[in-house]
Amino acid sequence: MLAMQRKDQDPAPVPFMDLAAVHAPLQERIEERIRGIASLSSFVMGPDVERFEARFAEYCGVEFAVGCNSGTSAIHMALSALDIGPGDEVITVSHTFVGTVWGVLYCGATPVFVDVDAATMTMDVTQLEERISARTRAIVPVHLYGQAVDMDPLMSIARKHGLAVVEDAAQAHGLRYKGRPIGSIGDIGCFSFYPGKNLGAWGEAGATVTSDRDLAARMRRLRDHGQPQRYHHDELGFNYRMDSIQAAVLDVKLDYLDDWNRQRQVLADRYRQRLGGAGVGLPESSTRAEHVYHLFVIRHALRDRIRQELDQRAIQTGLHYPVPVHRQKVLTRYDCRTGLLSNTDSVARECLSLPLYPGMTVECQERVCESLLAAMDHLGP
Repeated sequence: MLAMQRKDQDPAPVPFMDLAAVHAPLQERIEERIRGIASLSSFVMGPDVERFEARFAEYCGVEFAVGCNSGTSAIHMALSALDIGPGDEVITVSHTFVGTVWGVLYCGATPVFVDVDAATMTMDVTQLEERISARTRAIVPVHLYGQAVDMDPLMSIARKHGLAVVEDAAQAHGLRYKGRPIGSIGDIGCFSFYPGKNLGAWGEAGATVTSDRDLAARMRRLRDHGQPQRYHHDELGFNYRMDSIQAAVLDVKLDYLDDWNRQRQVLADRYRQRLGGAGVGLPESSTRAEHVYHLFVIRHALRDRIRQELDQRAIQTGLHYPVPVHRQKVLTRYDCRTGLLSNTDSVARECLSLPLYPGMTVECQERVCESLLAAMDHLGP
């Protein structure tokens, strides 16, 4: 009986992400849009997708957006539109979600990995030029965790060598680099709208953005079985179409994105204030861009023990990402070029994502901070 009483008094877990809290204020608007789609039976593509594409293109500061079914598909579609194929090399990073590299491999091209910067955990642009070969066709910088890659020197190198740039902005919705929207700087920007993203759907969805009319038209054909008009197939395409319901959800949520990003920044600042002397590595915010904190990632050599301590205190955490892409078993089947990726390996061993989401209460965040500080004390010097 006493054990039951203590269990009942245990505090509720602090979730890593509380999507219900994010969606509650928007529920009525979203459901109204979904009812409209149901009444028209317009479930795939159609006016809701077109409306979202137009609004998202404007938000990203480009001429065109092409909705699709996932961020992984967006990468594949973008590289395919650039005619990347067997024999070509594409430079990217190994510290990313594997979908970045899937897009390269789907095209039959060879991934070439560069290391990440130890401070920002994004592509180390200073190593980029030494990885370029006669076969290099494109660069895919990954704006990871809501932090921007240093795009000015990257674009200078790309233009010098005649390379295309496809921005992986799957974790960077609303991020600006020196005032320019991420996704608008390279030739094509690629977004994921997986539910937990800064701008997330109620399922799977993605998009590409560009100001190149020909590339936009090509990607529209590719996502819909390679057909410029119904039942006329000019090239091998894919079934990457966007659902109308996901477009409607995203269209509603786009109105709130900037405010949600500001909430994320406030929460990140509070973490910094409370955890400044905790003995863990805190994410650095570059002066070139406002971090939008898709994730708040700390670092420590004893990451796994800290995570276990937090779990015992009912604090949920995440790992993004514990196994670099170049060390995934599946990559041994493919031709890849991998140099020394010491920072990538170090980040993978040490990274730990703390709870952070719009609507997170001060009380919940304080519990995270107190629990982490207690965990660090428990580890000892």
